[in-house]
Amino acid sequence: MTAKKSDLADIERNKARLKNSQSYRVSSRDVDFLEGYDGREVRLLSEFLKTERTLRRQNVRSTIIVFGSARILPPDVAKARLDDAERELAANPDSPTKEEDVRNAKLKVELSQYYQLAREFGELSAKRNDRFNEERGPRGEIRVNRDREFVVCTGGGPGIMEAANRGSYDAGESSIGLNISLPFEQEPNPFVSPDLCFNFHYFAMRKMHFLLRAKALVAFPGGFGTFDELFEALTLRQTGRMQHLPVVLFGEQFWRDTINFQNLVDLGLISKGDLELFSFAKTAEEAWNYIDAYYAK
Repeated sequence: MTAKKSDLADIERNKARLKNSQSYRVSSRDVDFLEGYDGREVRLLSEFLKTERTLRRQNVRSTIIVFGSARILPPDVAKARLDDAERELAANPDSPTKEEDVRNAKLKVELSQYYQLAREFGELSAKRNDRFNEERGPRGEIRVNRDREFVVCTGGGPGIMEAANRGSYDAGESSIGLNISLPFEQEPNPFVSPDLCFNFHYFAMRKMHFLLRAKALVAFPGGFGTFDELFEALTLRQTGRMQHLPVVLFGEQFWRDTINFQNLVDLGLISKGDLELFSFAKTAEEAWNYIDAYYAK
């Protein structure tokens, strides 16, 4: 039976609709699917795999993760802002706003010591991890291991993160930055190694990669993000759900003023032995020696 002309026209129109339909698109090229609600599982998996495969290709076997506030300034920047605030106050001596600006600037100068400490720690870690990046040959000779151990890893942003990456950069070593897409744009700091700079959408995948290869965790004063990462790691250690690793906190007075650890023990909310999950350090040398001794055992 011969199709009518009108039927042939309908068929041709339907062919065009078929090729332009969303269901016909190759799934890996279907942006609407990949970026929509139904593509969430694929996006999660791709965020895990891309970082995992890249770190493997770069032979990164283990990391030292460094957390701390993104708002802590380099000492020279903090001092320059204090000088500006004091000049403004001198020109407006009766201004409460200018007085508050000077008080805040002085706090920034005080906190900037941690930027310097994080930078020193990043440099020291890069220089001192030779023991973890060497292996012995068949005749006992020492040779460089192609696997990279104890690579400094941060959130890739400013503040303490920048300082730790900068320390590794100063030492001529690579370091990792695990950036995250935020409502306010976060640029990767310029001291992260380009081949080890990542950008995540999902905090969950970022957290997994922070801890997956971690052999040590170092935390400086910080806010919600720092506390989130630190206490998640401590919880996983407390419950035996992750590898043993040393946890070092810089700024003992800050941590004790901010968190009453002993009160948690006294109330029975944590065990006394949980306080041994972390240690305090005042200097980069002290922190590195603690980590080194932990693994020397």
